Amino acid sequence: MRLPFALSLLIGTLFCNAQNKGYWQQKADYKMEVSVDTKNYQYKGKQTLVYTNNSNDTLKKVFYHLFNNAFQPGSEMDFRNQNIVDPDARMVTKTKTEDGKEVKESRIANLKPNEIGYLKISNFKQDGKISATKEVGTILEVTLSKPILPGKKTTFTLDFDGQVPVQIRRSGRNNSEGVEFSMTQWYPKMCEFDFEGWNTSPYLGREFHGVWGNYDVKITIDAAYILGGTGNIKNNNEVGFGYEDKGKKVTKNPNNPSLTWHFIAPNVHDFAWAADKEYIHDKLVRSDGVTLHFLYKNNPKIFDVWKKAQPLTSKIMDYFNSYVGNYPYKQYSVIQGGDGGMEYAMCTLVLGEGKLDGFVGLIAHEMGHSWFQHVLASNESKHGWMDEGFASFIEDLAVNELSVKKVENPFLSSYKGYIALANSGKEQPLTTHSDRFDENKSYSVGSYSKGELFLTQLIYLIGKENTMKTLKRYYSEFKFKHPTPNDIKRTAERVSGAQLDWYLTDWTKTTNTIDYAIKSFENNTITLERIGRMPMPIDILVEYTDGSKESFYIPLQMMHFVKENPNANIKRTVLKDWTWAQPSYSFPISNQSSVKKITIDPSGFLADVKPENNTLEVK
Repeated sequence: MRLPFALSLLIGTLFCNAQNKGYWQQKADYKMEVSVDTKNYQYKGKQTLVYTNNSNDTLKKVFYHLFNNAFQPGSEMDFRNQNIVDPDARMVTKTKTEDGKEVKESRIANLKPNEIGYLKISNFKQDGKISATKEVGTILEVTLSKPILPGKKTTFTLDFDGQVPVQIRRSGRNNSEGVEFSMTQWYPKMCEFDFEGWNTSPYLGREFHGVWGNYDVKITIDAAYILGGTGNIKNNNEVGFGYEDKGKKVTKNPNNPSLTWHFIAPNVHDFAWAADKEYIHDKLVRSDGVTLHFLYKNNPKIFDVWKKAQPLTSKIMDYFNSYVGNYPYKQYSVIQGGDGGMEYAMCTLVLGEGKLDGFVGLIAHEMGHSWFQHVLASNESKHGWMDEGFASFIEDLAVNELSVKKVENPFLSSYKGYIALANSGKEQPLTTHSDRFDENKSYSVGSYSKGELFLTQLIYLIGKENTMKTLKRYYSEFKFKHPTPNDIKRTAERVSGAQLDWYLTDWTKTTNTIDYAIKSFENNTITLERIGRMPMPIDILVEYTDGSKESFYIPLQMMHFVKENPNANIKRTVLKDWTWAQPSYSFPISNQSSVKKITIDPSGFLADVKPENNTLEVK
């Protein structure tokens, strides 16, 4: 481990922000021993969990996630998939009726008993005494044999039987590219208890919130399989994972039909793995000591893409280290599996048969989550924009750095996506729980695009230098914690000196839009109007017929801040501030040359939903 994982957990008054001295978080240390039946896609396991209650509450119940139970006909995930207007294409089958109409059917609804997923718990004990359990869909409710007092530890033991579902969403068997085991959301996982109480959302295929802890996992499986996933493999010599012969499988002992893979994962809040008999394993050891592992199918059609992606993946990690902070673990694995791309602790599962550009972009996004979710562990279910949007932000920065032709604004697609959603009437506030969005598209564009624009507009508000300083300070102060939206806002305020509560409120808690317009230019006076509800400071560029340019900056009164001139080569005049309640604003032009063009926000970083009224050609 390159960085120490010591984390001081202070027990005190219940506060909602991770920068407060009274901040606390729970701890769950897992030991699991699992045996996999590869013929029937089933597994049995024993789990010992040492749980530390760092809260002020006396806990009389605890809750576990049983994610696999979602993959059963009649489950809540099944019903959601059947009733949402735009179901995930990976989770439905399409058929045509006799009259030619297309019908979408939930794949979960048609699963047979040997194809479903399940996770069954037995022999649950607390400190050696039986505790009562109740299975409620994808949640296990446990009534404790004795309460857990504040500051105390207890040990839970249980046995579990699982069946790996047919690959439908993230986890499962035999995915579209032939990977046998994508083992994500596969074990009984303690629910998070935080300042808001127990987080017991049923699993509908969206996001997660987990408890920090250490994992010690032993997986016994047919010796023909190669595994990769979360953590560091402790017994490399036994399983042959340390080989470097670039594609040749290690010869296993023919007298031993199975092998036990021993993973150690310190200070994470999830554990995932994948297995296949045809995996090729490449590794790249970086100069900082981090090893990048690449596991992919023995398919010559994909060799070129996977080989070329490896040094690029290392470069992306370099960029993320410089943008945010150093990656804190010993290894990161890119593994072919899953149903698209999904982040997990120290690894990602990705589909691996695409073209190089798209594949590298996918890796960049999923690896970005190692910073924004797997180190900065925000509550994805309630604030999906904090991890999806922020990972998209550093993804776009890194991909632009890798590009031969770099662009001034690498975030344009997110601006277009958000503006289209805002103008569609289907937008919902970012405070909407990830499972409560009316449409998948509204969730995706909101969390990914609008979430990304939270940071790009910080560049507009406080400047690029302050924004990048904010990211670094945010990472430094909140790594291995559960930061909230207020934490990123307060960090930006501390770095810049600007007041930004209005920005967090309007951008994430409402669907208020930004819409400023150039109302008129008469008698050398420019008049602007605010049409949308959301206020912003305004940058204006005036171009003259003699080829000269001049900029003007109108501060927002409630922001109490004047940003640095973003373009030092152009003379800038700072005008009197503009209040929100004032619908229009006028100011004179003193330049004697004739005005040719007036532009609001020449940078393009303002998410104005009606950009067509942001320019005026003077004739």
